Amino acid sequence: MMLSVLASGAVGAGTPAWAMLAYLAAGVLFILALRGLSSPQTSRAGNRYGMIGMLIAVVTTLVTHDVATLPEIGIAMFLGGVIGVTVARKIAMTAMPELVAGFHSLVGLAAVVVGLAAWLDPASFGITDSAGQILTVSRIELGLGIAIGAITFSGSVIAFLKLSGRMSGNPILLPMRHFINLGTLLAILGMIAAYAVSGAAGAGEGQLIIWITVAAFIIGFLLIIPIGGADMPVVVSMLNSYSGWAAAAMGFTLGNTAMIITGALVGSSGAILSYIMCKAMNRSFISVIAGGFGADDSGSGDGEPREQRPYKQGSAADAAFMLEQAENVIIIPGYGMAVAQAQHALREMCDLLEEKGVSVKFAIHPVAGRMPGHMNVLLAEASVDYDKVFELEDINSEFAQADVAFIIGANDVVNPAAKTDKSSPIYGMPVFDVDKAKQVFFIKRSMGGVGYAGVDNDVFYMDQTMMLLSDAKKMVEEIVKSID
Repeated sequence: MMLSVLASGAVGAGTPAWAMLAYLAAGVLFILALRGLSSPQTSRAGNRYGMIGMLIAVVTTLVTHDVATLPEIGIAMFLGGVIGVTVARKIAMTAMPELVAGFHSLVGLAAVVVGLAAWLDPASFGITDSAGQILTVSRIELGLGIAIGAITFSGSVIAFLKLSGRMSGNPILLPMRHFINLGTLLAILGMIAAYAVSGAAGAGEGQLIIWITVAAFIIGFLLIIPIGGADMPVVVSMLNSYSGWAAAAMGFTLGNTAMIITGALVGSSGAILSYIMCKAMNRSFISVIAGGFGADDSGSGDGEPREQRPYKQGSAADAAFMLEQAENVIIIPGYGMAVAQAQHALREMCDLLEEKGVSVKFAIHPVAGRMPGHMNVLLAEASVDYDKVFELEDINSEFAQADVAFIIGANDVVNPAAKTDKSSPIYGMPVFDVDKAKQVFFIKRSMGGVGYAGVDNDVFYMDQTMMLLSDAKKMVEEIVKSID
């Protein structure tokens, strides 16, 4: 919605000096917002900077706009606001990852719609020459903006379907997919180049821009379906980057400084975050953005019968007794905690243990949950002291000294197959060394399920592991009662 509002302010060379300064101030505030969001201690201030910056950008656009009328803009903002408030009130915290993917798709679609509007009525957007033809540089910007927006839209739709469980999280591998993807991308670039050098508008030019749009929609779909569930947090971050670059490209076309700055910030920060996450997961950044280049069918985990192996099952009373006797406890939360909304009960359990002199820490994996920072958000919601929350590289060495590794709703991030099984879809991903702890408690609903990547976990069957089979919130609440 904000992209649509900013897009209405296509003023180009006629932008007043004060408006340029206002957009620059908004850009500075956006940079401060990103800096603030890099730390939980400054995140509130970062959010405030971002809100003020967006307010300045929107008000400036409303004052200087010359394409849409104020009533039209007001109606669009009202409808978008109603939809946003309705979704925000109804959406569960567990559905946040697919919601983010869904919003990314809308940003991509908005970029496509704005680009097509500029192509259909270029004079209104101030991108024509004296002969009334679209400027060559604007043709390049239009082609790239529409292509990136379409890729973002279709890719985000597939991510939404995978994250929401409406589509299998396993990689869907097409034969010769790399040649198809590369060929489609080269075709898109070729059509953009042809469109850039085309002459007067005509049937051929119209067909080019339409085919660019269609091909980009297709390649977005093809790039995401081969990516497995273990890599989906990277995909969400990557699609966020794409949406930013789409907005930046449209900003150049529309001559809107705020869109250029905001889009570039979102695009670059999303790309950097994706790279950091890939490095933390021992994944190739190029491989992931190329559509799971290294994936193969052998590790899909679908259709293979699971071996029936003996395991130890315990009760909440057993867990409570051993937790009270421990000196050091490390808790590893995962998506199951989010589904059960067990974070508040978990914090209550930690408070009780600390009152009894037990040291409690939280270990957060870079891809725990379904989007970057998913577990951090849940723990912050439960008012868990951030000083107790540690990243993988900072705490993994402490499992050898831990009395208890308490796993709640996690699986792939503690699965030793990532270190030993080259055919596994999670092979090479750094995981927590929970097998080194003296005692492991593993909360999951049943032994019938596996993690998002579809891989069985040897930790279930270790001698020091006690399975606590129940809903995560219910089990933790029972442990709390037993501790009392």
